[in-house]
Amino acid sequence: MAKRDKAFVLNQIKEQNVKFIRLWFTDVLGFLKSFTILPEELETAFEEGMGFDGSSIEGFARIEESDMIAKPDPSTFVILPWRVRETTNVARMFCDILKPDGSPYEGDPRYALKRNLKKAADMGFQLYVGPELEFFYFKNATGKPEILDHGGYFDLTPLDVASDLRRDTILALESMGIKVEYSHHEVAPSQHEIDLRYTDALSMADAAMTYRLTVKEVALQHGVYATFMPKPIFGQNGSGMHVHQSLFKGSENAFFNPNDKYYLSEIGKSYIAGLLKHSKEIALIVAQWVNSYKRLVPGYEAPVYISWARRNRSALIRVPMYKPGKANATRMEFRCPDPACNPYLAFAVMLAAGLKGIEEKYALPDPIEEDIFEMTPEKRSSKGIDSLPGSLGDAIPIMETSDLVREALGDHIFEKFLMNKKIEWDNYRMHVSNFELEKYLPIL
Repeated sequence: MAKRDKAFVLNQIKEQNVKFIRLWFTDVLGFLKSFTILPEELETAFEEGMGFDGSSIEGFARIEESDMIAKPDPSTFVILPWRVRETTNVARMFCDILKPDGSPYEGDPRYALKRNLKKAADMGFQLYVGPELEFFYFKNATGKPEILDHGGYFDLTPLDVASDLRRDTILALESMGIKVEYSHHEVAPSQHEIDLRYTDALSMADAAMTYRLTVKEVALQHGVYATFMPKPIFGQNGSGMHVHQSLFKGSENAFFNPNDKYYLSEIGKSYIAGLLKHSKEIALIVAQWVNSYKRLVPGYEAPVYISWARRNRSALIRVPMYKPGKANATRMEFRCPDPACNPYLAFAVMLAAGLKGIEEKYALPDPIEEDIFEMTPEKRSSKGIDSLPGSLGDAIPIMETSDLVREALGDHIFEKFLMNKKIEWDNYRMHVSNFELEKYLPIL
């Protein structure tokens, strides 16, 4: 495959008759931002970047320091399949956000992830991740969610009427070089999953942002609405983003040890222990919305109990069983993130927690293979099983005192993110819901 450098991009612009180039970046909350340039501006964009006002972007700059520069990363160049026309094409590239002096902007989530990846690289590691993003298809985006099907886990037609939507989405992703491992109907009605094949964490964060937009664009083409809201339907499973992750040293999986009863190296064990120890601190980043905690309740396959296992899917971390000859597939699966998080920040804090475990040589507790949902509180306590925060309001003060998260994100993103979440929680806390009106108005 040709190296996607500046020369490659400029050549593709001509060969593919690209008339518009969309420059993408992400705000602190994980919303995709975009502006469009014409091909004649591209060389300038590569050399100097394109200036924009950062004061209107959530978590970016204040009015008095609003000048920002978006510099496209040529390695991320792709043609957008849903914008293909007979005679012209539209392409996109992700950007790194810079300050006017050309230095990295500390409010750029992509830069936050790059900093943590550099720390891993300095320790000799490269992070690979494979997220499983779940989502729902509804008839529209307004009012009560109207499902498209009553299918269940792995159901096929006629119950699964969204097979064509998933197929078209996969074809669109593959056309952009995003590899898909498999797709299927999920447990809840109208819920689906498309799993991306593991790759390095920065490429995957870019891919996850592209994935979310692609799912929504293809759904719109079919006249329906796709949502990554973690818990849109009461009484049904919510949507998660289980993140499979492993560290590599060169071509070797640093998590694998053929002589260990769990086939885990000391590095792998300490990485998992780091995520367990710091999971409450990073919860606000990987489950960042009020609605996220409607999913993170016991039952509904939601991993709320801080423990690890190999077979037990009620644990927060699962280590898939080793298959002979598949050493490089050794990995751990962190199960509490949801698909509405900011993937750059989520991957950054997960990596930071794992690296802290390695640096401090955290000891990994024994796995819990029993169904934790069925345990009494006393039994969970006797086994030392703690729980994730129960609400956004619970998660905020835990992260606020976390040195690990502050260091991973940097002061700017840390403070801006916290401020936004406090506002969200206050707005939610003061809101009078239909539940309250229906329950209390007739009796009080």
